[in-house]
Amino acid sequence: MTVRRSKWVVHLVLIVFSLLMIYPVIWWLGASLKPLDEMRLPAIWPSKPMWSNYSDGWHFSDQYSFAHFFSNTLLMEVGNVFGSVLTAALVAYGFARLNFKLRGMWFGILLLTMMLPTQVTIIPQYILYNSVGLVNSYVPLVLPHFFGGGAFFIFLIVQFIRGIPRDLDEAATIDGASVYGIFWRVVLPLVKPALVTVAIFTFIWSWDDFFAQILYLSSVEKFTVALALRMFIDQFEIQWGQLLAMSLLSVVPSALMFFFAQKHFVSGIATTGLKG
Repeated sequence: MTVRRSKWVVHLVLIVFSLLMIYPVIWWLGASLKPLDEMRLPAIWPSKPMWSNYSDGWHFSDQYSFAHFFSNTLLMEVGNVFGSVLTAALVAYGFARLNFKLRGMWFGILLLTMMLPTQVTIIPQYILYNSVGLVNSYVPLVLPHFFGGGAFFIFLIVQFIRGIPRDLDEAATIDGASVYGIFWRVVLPLVKPALVTVAIFTFIWSWDDFFAQILYLSSVEKFTVALALRMFIDQFEIQWGQLLAMSLLSVVPSALMFFFAQKHFVSGIATTGLKG
């Protein structure tokens, strides 16, 4: 009886904290349905929900709907995720499995870049892209992901690869596999949880990277979802209901990606490769 009572207490505490965590989302949903004159009222749910906030917000621009901005962002995300997953895996495989001079020093330098603030490199990067005429394009936002994707991703995959027994590499070598064959046929399938983790983080971080997007993109035709949301604030009278409605829709792709890939994501966090 005591054990059952303790379980009830634990579940009750978890339910209370879950409600506290989900309260901002409930308020967000309710505020997205409020008319402008009810926006400052303490009530969570409006007296007369305005579902038209979603349709009006979707077509708030005379030239482009939010479908255009979503397609721009998703197109950019495809390149970001593909580049980060592929190149981070290649670089990590080199550090984890190949022997070359000063490997430890270069890996240490790689880890040191994790402590380098983005603000330090953003100005020289902008000058470089501007000098070759790539500003106001998606190249500055996508190209860096094809050069390793970031030190954190490389370090994550290196730790996974180090957990894979080298006996598998030796067996593949005996069967005639080359270094690249071992990478594609042996290592890459086994680090799938780490690759999914990299894909999720890349998608969410680049989707929410408002600073880089507003720095490199200037024409409305190329705006992403984050920049399109900023356009609501530029209006003479801010339509808060429409802004909150579109901002709520903007988090749906990230949430869907996480929920569909959470099985591999949890596996990537809980494991570090194969047990020898």
